[in-house]
Amino acid sequence: MTTGSGANSPAGTGGRPPGECPFCDIVAGRAEARVVRRWPDSLAIVPLGAVTPGHLLVIPKRHVADVGTDPLVSATTMARAAELAAEFDACNIITSRGEPATQTVFHLHLHVLPRRDEDGLALPWAPGRDDEGRVTPEQADPHRDNESAVFQPSFIG
Repeated sequence: MTTGSGANSPAGTGGRPPGECPFCDIVAGRAEARVVRRWPDSLAIVPLGAVTPGHLLVIPKRHVADVGTDPLVSATTMARAAELAAEFDACNIITSRGEPATQTVFHLHLHVLPRRDEDGLALPWAPGRDDEGRVTPEQADPHRDNESAVFQPSFIG
């Protein structure tokens, strides 16, 4: 089974030398991890620094740098994370793309974070809610009165 980005890539490495990508090393069996679920295309592992009980990472076996690199791999990986999410009453699924978004390992991975009331995990978007838990319009869109500051993705005319 070839799982790399090219036909001659070592299985699971995406063409990277051993040791360059910690998740590729886990997939290839060169590094240890506690694997809790296996699929033909992905693994669910326990992260080294779990932030909630039951915190898992879902990683594709094929090296993909981030969620924006290969939409099909990203979608498949999200489907696997959703399978795990269905086992919890409440959870967050989080991924990052790029250093400014706090990505530190450049192999796509989705955090599945089981949540409980008052678990102490403060996410950056949780503050700034009104008395009923809703985000105020000013907090949801601080640039709403400044059209030049509004982000326009390249696919929007």
